[in-house]
Amino acid sequence: MRTTLGPVAPSGNELGEFLRASRSRLDPAEVGLPGGGSGRRVAGLRREEVAVLAGVSADYYARLEQGRERNPSAQVADAIGRALRLPADARGHLYRLAGLNPRLAPVTPRDLVHPSLSQLLDMFPRAAAYVLGPAFDVLATNAIADALLSPFGDERNMPRILFTHPRAKTVFAEWPVVAGATVHALRLNSGYFPADDDITGLVAELDERSAEFRELWADHTVGALARAYKVFVHPEVGRIELTYQTFDVHDAAGQQLLVGTAEPGSRSEEAVAYLASMAAPA
Repeated sequence: MRTTLGPVAPSGNELGEFLRASRSRLDPAEVGLPGGGSGRRVAGLRREEVAVLAGVSADYYARLEQGRERNPSAQVADAIGRALRLPADARGHLYRLAGLNPRLAPVTPRDLVHPSLSQLLDMFPRAAAYVLGPAFDVLATNAIADALLSPFGDERNMPRILFTHPRAKTVFAEWPVVAGATVHALRLNSGYFPADDDITGLVAELDERSAEFRELWADHTVGALARAYKVFVHPEVGRIELTYQTFDVHDAAGQQLLVGTAEPGSRSEEAVAYLASMAAPA
């Protein structure tokens, strides 16, 4: 139960919170330990079990979770990542929280998309293409992507759309999947850009406005935006099913190009073509 109404301040112990959340999700049976049962007071693994699996002392691991130790060696971080069965994105996030990877800094202003990238968007005449910034602001779109996002008016931040816009759960037919993946990717970006005011401000805002966001954010799951299947229910053309591919923009840290395509010959392809024709100049 929350007892305050203001935005939640950063705890200053992101590494410890991430480790606790990660071990709570790991079933003991997955690592060859006796199952949960009624004898366990907490979900997942105990601290002592993680320490044994990682080959570190229980006291040292406890200090990591408590924030009394913040700079494990690369060898220790790698051992803990293996003990917690972390996937690649989560292991990279662990390294960044431990200060072991260089923190990325944007080399261009947040709202600046390179002209050549803007031109590239229009080279996808049968796909929805757009560029996202580190806080998942939509920085640029082609005509089809702009039409897909039209139900949300002028709002162009994807997490804010998903968790605060009244039409989000109608337009995104599989809202829980899209919302979860977006929060996991935003959590990953918060590790890449720990001092980013756009990300920290957005997290504080959504923590205040959305219980669903709070729950997903508190889970500390991380994962990059990857190949994804999304279903839209557009007010003009109905159901549209797209498969998205995500590409990093290497000359602008944190920017990503997303391209969504429909199955050839499908009704979704017809719907996309109709949206393109609506957006075409007269």
